[in-house]
Amino acid sequence: MVRGKLVFITGGVRSGKSNFAEQYLMNEQALRNVYVASGVATDKEMEQRIEYHQRDRASYPVEWVTIEQSRHFEQLTAVIKQDDGILWDCVTTWLANELYVSNMEQVEKRLFETIDRLLEKVKVMVIVSNEVLDEHLSIYESVVRYQQWIGRIHQRLVINADEAYEMEYGLGHQWK
Repeated sequence: MVRGKLVFITGGVRSGKSNFAEQYLMNEQALRNVYVASGVATDKEMEQRIEYHQRDRASYPVEWVTIEQSRHFEQLTAVIKQDDGILWDCVTTWLANELYVSNMEQVEKRLFETIDRLLEKVKVMVIVSNEVLDEHLSIYESVVRYQQWIGRIHQRLVINADEAYEMEYGLGHQWK
C-alpha cells in the first residue's frame, strides 16, 4: 500500500489558506473530498466564517463531505475511506479546543498516530493551520503554553510533510 501524501499549509488570518487548500485537494482527484472542520460557532463572527466556507465549497464542481471534528481527531479513522482526500481546517482551532480539557502530551501523541493511520488509507491529506508565532511571546502564561504547543506541532507536521506552503496575500510560497 502506498502512503498518502501529506501537505501542510500555514499563513496568517485571511491569507488565502483555505481556498488554496481546497483547490489543491480538488486537483488531486481523490475518491471523495472530505472537509474536516475544527471550528465551533461560538459567536456571530465564527458563524459567518463557517457559513462563508460552506458556501464557497458548495460552489465548486465537486462534492464535499463535511465532518465536524472540533476535538478527538482520532475518531476520523472510522469514517475515512480508502483513497479519500482530506482537508483539515484547522490545527490552531483544534488545539484551542483541546488545550484546556485534555492531557496535551497524550493529545499530541494521538494526533500523530492518527495522521499516520489516515495516511495509510487516503490519497492525500491537506492540513491547514494559522501562523500565530510571528508575534512576540505573550505575557500570559496560557497563551505562551498555546504558542509552545502549536510551534512543536507545526515543526513536526513540516518534518513529516511531503510539501509545506506558507500563504501570504493569497499567494503560496512552497518551503518544502
